[in-house]
Amino acid sequence: MPPAPDPFAQADTHDLVIRAEPASVRAALRRVTASPPVVDLATDLRSTVEIVLAEVLNNVAEHAYAELEGHVAVTVALHPGALWCEVVDEGAAMPGGSLPEGRLPQTDLAETDLPEGGFGWHLIRSMTRDLEYRRRRGTNRLNFLIPLVEYP
Repeated sequence: MPPAPDPFAQADTHDLVIRAEPASVRAALRRVTASPPVVDLATDLRSTVEIVLAEVLNNVAEHAYAELEGHVAVTVALHPGALWCEVVDEGAAMPGGSLPEGRLPQTDLAETDLPEGGFGWHLIRSMTRDLEYRRRRGTNRLNFLIPLVEYP
């Protein structure tokens, strides 16, 4: 017999908890972009959501947990004019207790000398608004909005 529908579930919200490791991140991105509310967005907006969440979740897996195992909770919810996202983990805190500036690294270098990282936080900051990070009682909480407008 199928389970009874959850009367508190909302079609405009999607929650999931994943292991903080690359394969789980990839699977989570497929799941989030193929489920409401993200699946109902225009292709460009779904791509924006995927890019932002990929950067955030891969940073959690690579830096917050580093060599440790752990989980990440992701919530996306449709709000008027924006998609609200929250990412929660119990990994290491952000260095200095705050978000990276997101400045682009120097790119006028030979291709072989280009830095490996440094682009992710720039992308996150440029594609979101109301980006907020806080650490409380061993938990990292990152919230942001993705505007529901097409980018030029």
